[in-house]
Amino acid sequence: MFPTIDKRSTGIQLRKMMDERGLTVKDIQKYLCLGSVQSVYHWLNGISLPTVDNLYALSELFQTPVDEMLCGNRHPFCSGKKKSQYKRLWAYYDKRNDSSAA
Repeated sequence: MFPTIDKRSTGIQLRKMMDERGLTVKDIQKYLCLGSVQSVYHWLNGISLPTVDNLYALSELFQTPVDEMLCGNRHPFCSGKKKSQYKRLWAYYDKRNDSSAA
């Protein structure tokens, strides 16, 4: 299956990260120097996704990798389970990819 990003789940994830840090939509707008808050609301409602530049800036603001902000059909971090539960699975996946590349 081709990996895709789930805009709605990503919006939920972004909202969760904002709430954890006590940030408002207006704070995000100011940080990214956006003309209005509408773009941020579109991200949070799953209508659109931030640009790569905005994702990069948000990763700095949230102090988290871009991968942890995005939710898709291959990424377990947005499922609500802890990353440690996937440690063995990812190790196995990486090992299989390394052996198949050789």
